Amino acid sequence: MSDKFIFRFVAAVSVFVLLVVIILNRKIIPAPAELPSFTYFLPKLNAIFNGTCSVLLLISLYFIKQGNITMHKRVNIAAFCLSSLFLVSYILFHYLAPETNFGDINGDHIVSEAEKAQAGGIRYVYFVILITHIILAAGVLPLILLSFYRGLQMQVEKHRKLVRWTFPIWLYVTITGVVVYLMISPYYHF
Repeated sequence: MSDKFIFRFVAAVSVFVLLVVIILNRKIIPAPAELPSFTYFLPKLNAIFNGTCSVLLLISLYFIKQGNITMHKRVNIAAFCLSSLFLVSYILFHYLAPETNFGDINGDHIVSEAEKAQAGGIRYVYFVILITHIILAAGVLPLILLSFYRGLQMQVEKHRKLVRWTFPIWLYVTITGVVVYLMISPYYHF
């Protein structure tokens, strides 16, 4: 496979995933009237996937620093699979569940001035973390796919150059995914 084909494939997959997330999140396709019972567990599952992926990424770094390429690959394959499961679960949750607003204490889907005041400055911290998380999560997918491909093909120098960017962004996204969950979970009212 040529680099041109790989770049086109990665771009197509990345755009497809982004479009699916937007279409389902914006409820362009209507969600079912009644939430399936598993919907309530999905945010916690997503946080578990993200937290575990964070640990796997750090273990992967440890193994490559030790020169253990076999374990490095195995752990990265596990992290990739876990992130893929996360993506499916994330998309499903945001398709099924109503939108949750940070600070919406009474669950009416409107954050009143009193609720904003009660949430305080932490609301701004939440939005900074959330916005950076979303932007970097959207941008890291093509980097992960390209890094993964280069690593599996043993194109070590190209892999190394990509991973200098991919690793810290992917780690940030997985860690902030857990932080976002911990911050927003008190406001789930479904």
